[in-house]
Amino acid sequence: MTVPSDLQGPDLGVCYYPEQWPREKWAEDAAAMVALGLTWVRIAEFSWAKIEPEAGQFDWDWLDAAVQTLGAAGLKVILCTPTAAPPKWLVDLYPEILPVDEKGIVRKFGARRHYCFSSPRYRIESARITEAMARRYGQHPHVHAWQTDNEYGDHDTIYSYSDAARGAFRDWLARRYGTVSELNRAWGTSFWSMTYSDFAQVELPNNLVDEPTPSHLIDFTRFSSDQVRAFNKAQVDILRAHAPGRPITHNFMNQNTDFDHYALADDIDVASWDVYPLGGLTNGRLSDADKARFLRVGDPDQTAFNHDLYRTVGKGRVWVMEQQPGPVNWAAHNPAPADGMVRLWTWLAFAHGVDMVSYFRWRQAPFAQEQFHAGLLLPDSTPDQAHIEVAQVARERALLPAIGPRAKAQVALVLDYESRWASRSLPQGATYRPHHIALDWYAAASRLGVDLDIIGPQADLRDYALILAPDLLIAPEAFVKNLKGAPAKVLFGPRSGSKTADMQIPATLPPGPLAALLQMKVTRVESLPDYAPETVIFGNSSYTARRWRETIVTTERRLAHFEGAYRDGAPALIGNDKARYLATLPDLPLLQAIIVDTLAWANVTTLPDLGDLRLARRGGLHFAFNFGSSRAEVPANPGATILLGTRSLGPVDVAIWRED
Repeated sequence: MTVPSDLQGPDLGVCYYPEQWPREKWAEDAAAMVALGLTWVRIAEFSWAKIEPEAGQFDWDWLDAAVQTLGAAGLKVILCTPTAAPPKWLVDLYPEILPVDEKGIVRKFGARRHYCFSSPRYRIESARITEAMARRYGQHPHVHAWQTDNEYGDHDTIYSYSDAARGAFRDWLARRYGTVSELNRAWGTSFWSMTYSDFAQVELPNNLVDEPTPSHLIDFTRFSSDQVRAFNKAQVDILRAHAPGRPITHNFMNQNTDFDHYALADDIDVASWDVYPLGGLTNGRLSDADKARFLRVGDPDQTAFNHDLYRTVGKGRVWVMEQQPGPVNWAAHNPAPADGMVRLWTWLAFAHGVDMVSYFRWRQAPFAQEQFHAGLLLPDSTPDQAHIEVAQVARERALLPAIGPRAKAQVALVLDYESRWASRSLPQGATYRPHHIALDWYAAASRLGVDLDIIGPQADLRDYALILAPDLLIAPEAFVKNLKGAPAKVLFGPRSGSKTADMQIPATLPPGPLAALLQMKVTRVESLPDYAPETVIFGNSSYTARRWRETIVTTERRLAHFEGAYRDGAPALIGNDKARYLATLPDLPLLQAIIVDTLAWANVTTLPDLGDLRLARRGGLHFAFNFGSSRAEVPANPGATILLGTRSLGPVDVAIWRED
């Protein structure tokens, strides 16, 4: 699938549940969607019980009518495989399909995602329902795309501790290691008398007296990730056979690293993700004071970070499958977005490379678990605030010229799933949160008007001026080789290169293979409580750092150092002409100063700190987004042509311009 070009703003869509509404409303709803400016509609991701009310007894009449009604109105249907919600009759027939939680308790029917990826029976049943749908609708003229399942990883459902998972894990280990003696070496089982004599002796890493060896834990995570990919690929293969030419997507989730999204996306055509900025804020990195300040707009950088991630995951093709339209129901607290934010989030998505934004959902449900989850319409079909804003976006698209894809950035930030699993397997500190660290680094560059790509270690590094690697615990040899040969400079965060693929300390000490870029060794690591800050001298200023400190032995240039009673003068940041290494987790003022200096070192053009304003560039156009509560001046050249908005941008507003 090629990346679309010459778009005039984002395509717009909506999630619709015809099975939840009287049939006589479907045509009315479809006409209203088209009148609003929508062109896509997603259906059927939770419809298995409606499609197959009894084993082997299919009711296609309603779905045939729904697809025909929506398509005849001019909408392009995204049809979903319904495997995220197996019906009760299937659970009763095959209770072994249910997942088992970390405590060994079977998770029951009554919500969704109640299946185990390792269940052979569920693999058979999911393939069977997928094939039945694909045969019927694979070449239907109104079905233009497919979505597999729904939100892998939601509700902590990647890891199952069932008997089926245990057997499959043992088989996976036998394939990975070949011999049990090799597994014993990799896992270090001479420690605590954990030696195995047969793969059949290996248990799952749950309900242990103490923590499992980190090698055991990361291998279980790798295995679980592979199970998700295999489950998904089985559906993809069926869809490819019966729906040739139709793009296939899956809707990923914000900040979920329970499985390898790069690997799964190798089997699909478009990466999509579900965008809920206010829930992300509640569960996110910011202080309580900043959460209060951004209560109705969300973290200014978290959503953009994920757009950039999934643009890479989708190899340039990315959609938003669910865009928050108002208050939701599932977070600890569920505030309403500020008026104008749905519009802002839509244009933000497009600026970061998204080509289609679909809103969740068309009409708010008056029953079941999501009664408090807003839609474009209220339960009585009255338009809600988001409906007004979507109509505005639809009108605004006409003001723009045709816009090409987002160009490759000068700066890339590395997100490696195995490294995330490594830090989860061996955190060494209760407050070490790599997803917060990476987002802090991203935000520090974004505040300076810098576009970024999020990349994995397998990425092509040519044409980048700077690589940021905040938490690359496991540094693959191939990545280091590519980095060494690329012109880019690189900044590594603490813990980089600190673990082998077996979750052991490198024989040469950390940073392991990164020693090819930096002459240094890490001889001691500490995790520290927040009440014990470290003082760091950088330039002529004093800053604070927290939570992590490393002792480095090096001949490289010392760029910053620790000051205090403990090892006064020890290096905190070192580097040479190619690479730099940061030995601590800086507070935001120090991080901002380091990122400013690092971008200048890499000859990346920056702007003065933008505060609550964020910029993005796509297809020759410039975009500005005001997340703040006061007006902000857009940094457009005097001769720029303003296409949307004004140079003095109010709160919750968007400006788009072309530099002449």
